[in-house]
Amino acid sequence: MQNTDQSIIYLDHCATTPVDSMVLDTMLPYFKDYYGNASSIHHKLGRKAAEAIEIARNQVAKLLHASTKEIIFTSGATEAINQALSGIFLHYQQIGKHIITCETEHPAVLDTCNYLSRKGADIQKLPVDQKGNISLNDLQQAIRQDTILICFMFANNETGVIHPIDQIGEIAKEHNVLFFCDATQAVGKIPVNVKTQHIDVLALSAHKIYGPKGVGALFIKRRSAPIQIGSLLQGGKQENNLRAGTLNVPGIVGLGAAASLAMEMENQEISRVSKLRDYLENSLLQIPETFLNGDALNRLPHVSNICFQYVKSTEIMANLPQLALSAGSACASGSLEPSHVLTAMGLNKEKAESSIRFSLGYSTTEDQINQTIELIINAIGDIRNNSPLWQLHKAGVH
Repeated sequence: MQNTDQSIIYLDHCATTPVDSMVLDTMLPYFKDYYGNASSIHHKLGRKAAEAIEIARNQVAKLLHASTKEIIFTSGATEAINQALSGIFLHYQQIGKHIITCETEHPAVLDTCNYLSRKGADIQKLPVDQKGNISLNDLQQAIRQDTILICFMFANNETGVIHPIDQIGEIAKEHNVLFFCDATQAVGKIPVNVKTQHIDVLALSAHKIYGPKGVGALFIKRRSAPIQIGSLLQGGKQENNLRAGTLNVPGIVGLGAAASLAMEMENQEISRVSKLRDYLENSLLQIPETFLNGDALNRLPHVSNICFQYVKSTEIMANLPQLALSAGSACASGSLEPSHVLTAMGLNKEKAESSIRFSLGYSTTEDQINQTIELIINAIGDIRNNSPLWQLHKAGVH
């Protein structure tokens, strides 16, 4: 898979991935040939669309090691997160209003939790250490009789740090508390198994795994006592009464195809991109006053977050238009505040604003990494040579 703009080295796969050509080819007939409404099963075109939806549902279920009856389609992970958190609070608040989450969660989770707090939820955000890891002891101690939900992302979107999902799932199961996992960054990149990891509810998005934007899925575990979430949208009985609205057939077909592609590529990509990532990282960390943000071992294979002190990340990116990089979450772009993830890990404002996320993907090549290393080293050298702060630091004054 290649970028259409050959002048850009794309290293922002945590923000979004390009649609894979195989995924696009699978989608195209459902725009122009099989354009029926999947709810119109009384005619052939509608049935064709409905069949395609069920094929995609099976593909997503296989990726998660779930049942097809446990998958509902949404417009993306943000909708799935809102539906899960809001629905669980609405249906379980008579049992309790206590929800445990983490300071480094994605804004889709934190903003929803803040909204629920205004509705009466008792939100407890656990801290992380300097590497971005939570304490399982803190989690154990935080659980109360009125705790209804534990909410942790699988892997962080800025640092790639992976939470101990297996142990979190065990703790939630032991205390009979629901466990919701935002697995948007992890699905398709590392193995995710909702059964063995005791995940009750999970959100994912197609555009993080080489599928189209505007489509995602919500996994809801089937239990003897069904998990009560309800529909976020009203106006139809689609998706087993859990998501009203005409189904986005081409998008869902694309998500299914992307899920199948992820299963094929997972093992070889973990090895390939981790080697490229380590090569990039080892080269850039030779630059003076540079360090890695996050856990060097416990993270996604394609993500590296590096702080280049005395140089603002915005300066680096402005000087390198041929590189597609990120200074944090795409959902927080335009914010004047430093990354909430990095500050929660103990970085001050200056260091947080000097950090860049590199996220590799299927199209990343060794030649691109070599070019990136050269461009970054030269840009930082040029910027620092013109920086009074850097000159003061070199003189031992700052």
